[in-house]
Amino acid sequence: MVDHGSNYTFKKCGVYYYSRRVPKSLQSHFGRNRVVACLHTRDKTLARKSSMALSLKLEAIWAAVRIEQFGIAIAPTMPRQIEFTVAPPDGKPQKKLSDTQSLYFRLKGVEKGKSFRVSAERHLGYAMECLGDVSIETMSRTDAGRFRDFLIRKGLSSSSIRRVLASVRAAVNLAISEEGLRCSNPFAGVFIPTVGEKTVRQPIPTDAIKTIQSECLSVDDEKRLLIALLSDTGMRLAEAVGLVRQDLVLEGSVPNVIVRTHPWRSLKTPSSERTIPLVGASLQAAHRLSEKGKSRFLFPAYASADGVNANSASAALNKWLKPRLPKGCVIHSFRHSLRDRLRAVECPADIVDAIGGWTTQGVGHGYGSGYPIDVLHRWMKLIKP
Repeated sequence: MVDHGSNYTFKKCGVYYYSRRVPKSLQSHFGRNRVVACLHTRDKTLARKSSMALSLKLEAIWAAVRIEQFGIAIAPTMPRQIEFTVAPPDGKPQKKLSDTQSLYFRLKGVEKGKSFRVSAERHLGYAMECLGDVSIETMSRTDAGRFRDFLIRKGLSSSSIRRVLASVRAAVNLAISEEGLRCSNPFAGVFIPTVGEKTVRQPIPTDAIKTIQSECLSVDDEKRLLIALLSDTGMRLAEAVGLVRQDLVLEGSVPNVIVRTHPWRSLKTPSSERTIPLVGASLQAAHRLSEKGKSRFLFPAYASADGVNANSASAALNKWLKPRLPKGCVIHSFRHSLRDRLRAVECPADIVDAIGGWTTQGVGHGYGSGYPIDVLHRWMKLIKP
């Protein structure tokens, strides 16, 4: 369906086009009787501005040709052919979604791991698959709604859609800010209906933790020692996989593991950088790992100077754990269990956050250097199964 409007524009399938008749006296010169060009926008205001800019350009060209017809030479730089690529009203080249992706990786991806780039590339790829490599300035809320509906049709759950939109919104926000674009972010405040099933990871029962720890220490290989290390520390899998020998401090009154950023493995949040006292099966696993192998990495099967492969580790560990854990429990459930085990001994919430690397809300928690390790150790000793 075609909808005609003023300012030499018409609308086709929701997109604005420019259409203007070439003056009869000039039609032979240009070899056509009408100029038609897509304005690449669904926004009426932007279409009007682009139409005005294109009209001014055409009129300048036509005036120059008329002058030539009178036998007056014009400057060689004067445009002689009609360009059908429509520039934005201010004359600057438009920033497309592909430009947004490059800018986002260049500025935000410097200290991020491979997973950041892979997920951001996938999320922005979804946007370009749905909307095309469109200009940011020409996108509207309608486009954002179309993108949301596209994600729903792909079968994504509400939480996954929310994550994808957050990633795309952040990239577009950065482009708008860095490029000084005079437009709003169409992906801000998009309504997301409840679709799909929300996956709730269950904590692992204490009896199951004891059994798994015993079996892991009995088998005593790299994979099982990794599970044992996670079981009483609550570390994220990528945090543990990226450890090196220097991160284990086994001498002194409080043996501990230092979770810190490495060139091959970044951390999820600033609060993820912490020191965790080692107790129970995690302490035994740490001693055995420190004595095994010659690699600087504790888990060389999944980590190297080029990066960590937490996804591969997750698949392998979950395959072994599946018949040994209740339904709904996975390797990450050890982290959920740690929080419950600390709650069970009435550990204060901010100490739980300090041990697990969760962010504690409130301005005051950003002051000081945190709890002494012996205080954390006192609480960790209470959770041993």
